[in-house]
Amino acid sequence: MVSQLKESRVLFLKGEQRKFLDLVVARLNCISLRGILQFGFDIPYSTLKNYYIERRLLPVGFFENLCHLAKIDASKLNVKYVESNWGQVIGGSRSKRS
Repeated sequence: MVSQLKESRVLFLKGEQRKFLDLVVARLNCISLRGILQFGFDIPYSTLKNYYIERRLLPVGFFENLCHLAKIDASKLNVKYVESNWGQVIGGSRSKRS
């Protein structure tokens, strides 16, 4: 099921995404959030910070890689998989003036 959702995102409950990233940092024995980048992820630090403050949702592939590295069972986490365009505003058609 998850393999077909590579273009989707992982939706945590409020505050749980930060706790998940803290758990990953602890399990990988990193000093800080920036330490995750030493494992070969090609993600800018600013994007990683946005994931940490829950401004952005984690991509499924990145989430699976973090779970694999930190030896976390993803099936035991209370997460929901949503489409990649989840939460985007549909404008344009409603904002047209007549």
